[in-house]
Amino acid sequence: MKDVQASSNTLSLLPANTIIMFTARPPLPQPKYLPIQQAEAKKLWNKNPDIILVSADAYVDHPSFPTALLGRTLIEAGYSVAVISQPDWKDRSGKSFAEFGKPNLFFAVVPGAVDPMINAYTPALRKRRDDAYSPGGKLTRPDRTTIVYTNMLHRLYPDVPIIIGGVEASLRRFAHYDYWSDSVRQGILADAPATLLVYGMGERAICEIAHRMASGVPANEIRDVRGTCYTMSVGEYRKSDIKGTQLPAYPLVSEKPDFAAAWKTFSDADGIIIQPHPKTVIVQNPPAVPLSTEEMDRIYELPFARRQHPAVKETIPALAPIQFSIITHRGCFGACSFCSITHHQGKQIVSRSEESILREAKRMAKMPEFRGTISDVGGPSANMYGAHCPKWEKHGACKNKSCIGCPSLQDGTARQLALLSEIQKIPKVKHVFISSGIRYDLIPENAEGDAYLKTISESHISGHMKVAPEHISDRVTQMMNKPGEAVFERFRRRFEKLQEGKQKRQYLVPYLMSSHPGCRIEDMVKLALYLREHNMYTEQVQDFTPSPMTLSTAMYYTGLHPFTGKRVYVPTGGEKRIQRAVLQWKDPKQYDLVVSGLLKAGRRDLIGDLVPNKGIPARPPKRR
Repeated sequence: MKDVQASSNTLSLLPANTIIMFTARPPLPQPKYLPIQQAEAKKLWNKNPDIILVSADAYVDHPSFPTALLGRTLIEAGYSVAVISQPDWKDRSGKSFAEFGKPNLFFAVVPGAVDPMINAYTPALRKRRDDAYSPGGKLTRPDRTTIVYTNMLHRLYPDVPIIIGGVEASLRRFAHYDYWSDSVRQGILADAPATLLVYGMGERAICEIAHRMASGVPANEIRDVRGTCYTMSVGEYRKSDIKGTQLPAYPLVSEKPDFAAAWKTFSDADGIIIQPHPKTVIVQNPPAVPLSTEEMDRIYELPFARRQHPAVKETIPALAPIQFSIITHRGCFGACSFCSITHHQGKQIVSRSEESILREAKRMAKMPEFRGTISDVGGPSANMYGAHCPKWEKHGACKNKSCIGCPSLQDGTARQLALLSEIQKIPKVKHVFISSGIRYDLIPENAEGDAYLKTISESHISGHMKVAPEHISDRVTQMMNKPGEAVFERFRRRFEKLQEGKQKRQYLVPYLMSSHPGCRIEDMVKLALYLREHNMYTEQVQDFTPSPMTLSTAMYYTGLHPFTGKRVYVPTGGEKRIQRAVLQWKDPKQYDLVVSGLLKAGRRDLIGDLVPNKGIPARPPKRR
């Protein structure tokens, strides 16, 4: 690849159909597993690895796990790779971080498939009892994993570049509200001694960084790669001619009106974005160009073992549900206010080819562990597969505009059904399920949509259709950027009509959220009554957790809507527990909280035996 020598405010614009990741060097042979021990690496590479991935997850060789995905992509791009999996960060000697010595190019810190803080704590800020990404479910990772790992690596190898990425770094690249400390923290590059931060889906950026460094460009001079952030000293920034959108500086941005304004500025900005900090200035380049279909096919068809590394003896719980699943696409244009997927994967949908997906399914079906069921065929929302907008290729996704309902969006419903049908024909495949969820508001309200819903419900769900209305109160769904009650009610009726005359009916399982900004107790009571009226109930309720960078988190912290400047009601403390309990009215342990919520909402009429099937008992039921 020809190196792009550019000034600090010039970027290399790479067309989406150029496969630059795999043209600079010939690919290396793909191993059965990435090496996690020195003896494996020496036998495989016969030299120090070019790149060492440091992961807080146990190593599972599956494309849903970022370490495996990045590692195999880098090998395909021509670089030797090793993995340090769950190093002992409490050992001050750093022995486990030094398993392979110094890499030829850089360390890359991959904190995990799930944000480490969300993975470690409940929404009530209680420490979780287990970690699904660790052998035996044991708790091993430190809080703020990226900062801990990066500081340890920098202490041991101060002259080796460190690249940070993954969801933790990606969502904390600028000053952000941190729910776990209830404070605004500075951008993670101001705390972690890393050379570069890769945000979003990082294959393209990390391969380009490797190509540049392999050709002799020092890591601290690589400042024009899309999808990356870097730092400048305050003095260097003042002397530079760099141009871009400047966010309010940290710590001034901690003031709530400034935080709301900064979030809006960030959301509206194009090009380079800059945020000064007391000791450094963080600069973000524009997002990486999304992968092409050809690149997606090539990456996901690499020879993943779909098993945990043989050296790991205890079971890794996160593997079982997704071992025989297939990722069909990336991106989500739903833009739910509380969700970070749009910030991480982008709004633009990139779908794999049907031929590639079928080849992957055929390989899975030949595995001795395969029992005939493909657990999921999908992505962030399964029925976004095949969706396309002609504007994406030249201009990318529209900023601050919804794709849902836009006449330019081309629906992929027929393409998805055809794909599922072809997978079903593969020998040994008995069931093809969708467990990654369906966006019910994307199902056309016509005969074609009815046929789609009938096929999915009869052939591709196992008794329960999981959908995510999140709420039923329109004032809450507006804050969530979700469809309102009328849309969900029309869908519910369509689904129920399909159950008529069936000996064995299916059920809707709604994902619901409590305590979202804008939600009051009376909204939760309304939702509970809706569920009761339609014989729905859920024992699992997601209490809103403010994750960094989302619109909902900005509203939670500031009490303001960044786009309108209007005040937003924010439930906190004991009210969060009450809101969650109202949806669990059948649970005797929640009785006192439910009664308290009904009284606060002015719904005393729902308490007592005189209102059969509509209220809750006047006395708490006996606990089992």
